[in-house]
Amino acid sequence: MSDKPAPVSRFIEHKGIAVPAFFYGTAWKENQTEALTRLAIDSGFLAIDTANQRRHYYEEGVGKAVQQALAEKNLQRSDLFLQSKFTYISSQDHRLPYDPKADYATQVRQSFAGSLEHFNTTYLDSYLLHGPASNNGLNKADWDVWRAIEDLQRSGSVKLIGVSNVSLDQLQALLESAEIKPAFVQNRCYARTGWDAKIRQLCRANDIIYQGFSLLTANSTELHSPGISGIAKRLGCLPTQVVFRFALQIGMIPLTGTSSKSHMEADLAAFEIELTGEEMDIVENIAVRV
Repeated sequence: MSDKPAPVSRFIEHKGIAVPAFFYGTAWKENQTEALTRLAIDSGFLAIDTANQRRHYYEEGVGKAVQQALAEKNLQRSDLFLQSKFTYISSQDHRLPYDPKADYATQVRQSFAGSLEHFNTTYLDSYLLHGPASNNGLNKADWDVWRAIEDLQRSGSVKLIGVSNVSLDQLQALLESAEIKPAFVQNRCYARTGWDAKIRQLCRANDIIYQGFSLLTANSTELHSPGISGIAKRLGCLPTQVVFRFALQIGMIPLTGTSSKSHMEADLAAFEIELTGEEMDIVENIAVRV
């Protein structure tokens, strides 16, 4: 591997659309959602990830923060990248964003309409299937949902579409039969799998941008390993910044869900450091070094 680090921009261009290279995730925030989303925007995050799934997200609170920021800051709607998701009833609670008796295409449209209402916007920048209906392959429900999501993109209501919590075989199946290929794959990213190496490889081969979440919480052992600690010491930065910089340098969009302003600022400061090729190799293979 070369010792010259890859250039990292704060935006990744996909089909002429500028996608911010670092997202703020809003899961598990409950009554702090609005304040923390606003804090993230004030700290410099231009991409917000949420879902119309009241069980784990409070999308309405996210929307209120976005509307406040647009009204009070020197920002246009086009300055923010808003990403939401359609979630099956099996992963919802009783606060459903659609009619549970409706067909899947109707559920997608109803959930999407609710997201637009929460954000007071006419479009979303990205819309994801929150995860296939089962752990094995794609079934008819998945295809009904995906076709409905494709229709949303065709209509101009959403710019880019994708899928989350997807396995390698499910992604392969989607790529084989999708009329519109996903622009994004968003997965929980484990160091022990080479940071989801096989799926990232498939994404690169198909011009898909990989979004990684739980980069810190899913890899606490590796985060405190001598390898990452040594890199952090050389750079005079935090181990968390090493992980986020690694993600940025390999072309991954990392998500952070921190509730700390100082951590938000530190996370974004990962743009200002660089890992050598040798250091990239250390982090990429850190799970076998611990």
